[in-house]
Amino acid sequence: MRRALVLLDTDFDGARLRAACAAHGGRRLHYIALAPRPVDASHLPEEWRMQWPPCVPGLHRMVSRDGLLTLDVLIGEPEACLAQIAARIDEVLLAWVPAAVPLLARLLVDGARLQAVHLDEAQRAALQKNGFVFDESRLRAVFYARRGEHVAAVAPERRAIVIGAGVAGAAACERLAARGWKVTLVERHAQPASEASGNLAGIFMPQLSKDDNIATRLVRAAYLYSLRYWKDLGGIGAAFDGAQCGVLQLARDGAHAQVQRQIAASGLYPRQYARWLDAPEASAMLGAPAPDGAWWFEQGGWARPSSVCAAMLDACGALLTRRFSSSALRLERGDEEWLVRDADGGLIAAAPTVILAAGTGAVDFAQAADLPLDAVRGQVTHLAAGSLPSLPFVACREAYMTPAHEGVVCVGATYDAEADATVRAASQHENIRKIADILDVPVFDAPLAGRTGFRCVAPDRLPLAGALPDPGVPGRCERLRDVPRWPGLFGLLGYASRGLIWAPLAAELLACQLEGEPLPLERQLAEALDPARFLLRERRRAS
Repeated sequence: MRRALVLLDTDFDGARLRAACAAHGGRRLHYIALAPRPVDASHLPEEWRMQWPPCVPGLHRMVSRDGLLTLDVLIGEPEACLAQIAARIDEVLLAWVPAAVPLLARLLVDGARLQAVHLDEAQRAALQKNGFVFDESRLRAVFYARRGEHVAAVAPERRAIVIGAGVAGAAACERLAARGWKVTLVERHAQPASEASGNLAGIFMPQLSKDDNIATRLVRAAYLYSLRYWKDLGGIGAAFDGAQCGVLQLARDGAHAQVQRQIAASGLYPRQYARWLDAPEASAMLGAPAPDGAWWFEQGGWARPSSVCAAMLDACGALLTRRFSSSALRLERGDEEWLVRDADGGLIAAAPTVILAAGTGAVDFAQAADLPLDAVRGQVTHLAAGSLPSLPFVACREAYMTPAHEGVVCVGATYDAEADATVRAASQHENIRKIADILDVPVFDAPLAGRTGFRCVAPDRLPLAGALPDPGVPGRCERLRDVPRWPGLFGLLGYASRGLIWAPLAAELLACQLEGEPLPLERQLAEALDPARFLLRERRRAS
């Protein structure tokens, strides 16, 4: 697959986007645009209007129907956004000159072309000082790198093995197959989504914080990317079971509510993304007292993870080979390939690239044994429709409740540091007590029914997405790029309670890393997901 031409527009303009599409018609184009001000998307073609993100900070990735154009829009302060781009740029449409021109030069390939909207002599001199050579127009230039000869990246052999057929593994298969990779999926169970992804329902909604910290920004990126991705997959409630019915998240108490009101007053979030409801409105919506108010996430909802997995795997078509009921227990490296073997040493599959997406099962492989992953027990309770007051949306506080689907209401989930996989009466009572408190109804008994799964959780509660570190190689490490890695071995792990939304974005991130494409996240956020971050901290402390 031919590399896409990567173009940077430093101030999004619909006319420039249309002109670029016309100029590069038929060739894959990756258009990265900074958007320092709200964009009126009503003037854009329908396929972009339908995908256009709410005006919240971050990188928002959209893809055309034919797959030839990828549009990344970065909303926020332009200099800060420029510093967070992780891409190699071929062309620049320069609407303004950054104060630190080296920030721009760092992103460009040797021979990159620049077209400026306007320049004064001081700006032109600053660009010339950093490697730009202008023609007679004084607005067009070519960039010549001064950092030495750039060695072109070798295109990977597009064959991979994915171990684990939950939402993490299924998304990895789909994102790679979309790029023409042949993928072998290895799963120890007879069906996909047989572990934590086997729950009847998972909820999806954003996360908010007063300081808009890294975790909040990552969840926002994953949530919004997943909403667009699921539309491309065929739609919630159509391609897979679920409903974009909204989520009502109640404040825990008065102190928590006060912080939420401050977040709402900041004006960071548009109403369609997150709307704060004071007590009267929240109570009316819930049909029960909500004295501390609530957030209403109108685009949130629930989905059945197993059906999402099935939709992603079906989208792979003939590029996917399924090896189910196959217990991969050992990885060996030989002849530039990984060999995946079973308990008896039999060969299950071989490929240059392996992606571990097996949750805490990943640490059973010697190469991943040092990853700090814990299994956290979560029991979901299944109640008959009518056991609780009926709501058309998801309600949550210390527990969540989904709308009835096929006669079942899901309530949960516990968060236990135990290894008991049975469905326990004590855990069911805990779930019922919490949801009864939310709905202001008496605690009641119900037939023991539900499901227990184990979340894969890292110490910082963030996923691991990328090349796996090799702790057996000694050496001092000051930065992530210094950490030694296993060749061709990657992980998509640690999704905790948000696997539904982590899976698509993390898989896209890994696919972009493998292909050398622009990343779908700001540089700082991608680094926060690097599996080597824990080994880096250890070695920094040791030195």
